[in-house]
Amino acid sequence: MLATTLHDHEFTRFRQMIQRIAGISLSPTKKALVAGRLAKRLKHHNLSSYQDYLQLISKRQDELQVAVDLLTTNETHFFREQKHFDFLRERILPKHAPGRPFRVWSAASSSGQEAYSLAMLLADQRGDTAWEVFGSDISTRILDKARAALYALDQADEIPAAYRKAYCLKGVGNQAGQFTLDPALRRRVRFQQINLNEHLPQVGEFDVILLRNVMIYFSAETKQQVVARLVERLRPGGWFIVGHSESLTGLSHGLVAEQPSVYRKPATPGQGG
Repeated sequence: MLATTLHDHEFTRFRQMIQRIAGISLSPTKKALVAGRLAKRLKHHNLSSYQDYLQLISKRQDELQVAVDLLTTNETHFFREQKHFDFLRERILPKHAPGRPFRVWSAASSSGQEAYSLAMLLADQRGDTAWEVFGSDISTRILDKARAALYALDQADEIPAAYRKAYCLKGVGNQAGQFTLDPALRRRVRFQQINLNEHLPQVGEFDVILLRNVMIYFSAETKQQVVARLVERLRPGGWFIVGHSESLTGLSHGLVAEQPSVYRKPATPGQGG
């Protein structure tokens, strides 16, 4: 019979694991969340305890990735924190130097809603000019969902009506009750599995990097390291945006606060915009 109790010493080991791999600090109040998300894996492998599952993930990298995926997936929405999209449209895009591709990184993109929201805005504002949205997440499973770009129909209510009409396609047949994004829009969005708690791959420089609603899970040391890595990928004069409830106060990062949750990397001498 499957034992569903997650003991304190087992919970401690899961907390240590996710801290080591992803830099995420799970509070003691997350014990029920951990138990609930991992219970399906115990059942899948016919294991009788969370201790048995800990032993399994210590031996199997593929199952360890599954556990990380389950414990790092966060809630997301289309056009979440609308003021940031307004700032991008009203303050950032008008200053962008023509002729150079405009690149945006959704650095904790989860199942893709933020990345596709950015793409809709850029498609509307910049049309066929050179622009790209890059999305990354530590979870391979959630990135598969992002690439599939299939969402429950009620999530379309979060999208401005003009964008729904221009870029969203209602599902039919076995996709009834869902919607997807226009293929031309999706081709402008690229996703890649990246662990922000490790050295970053060579992905080029970006005009805007969004790291929203994820730092609340990081320790102070991890915040410092993650922000430093991302700032290196931000072009001079580029913008760094965090969640409305987050701040870079107390971190040494070389950014200048423009307004709450919005920061800018100083431009190099002689550089405009």
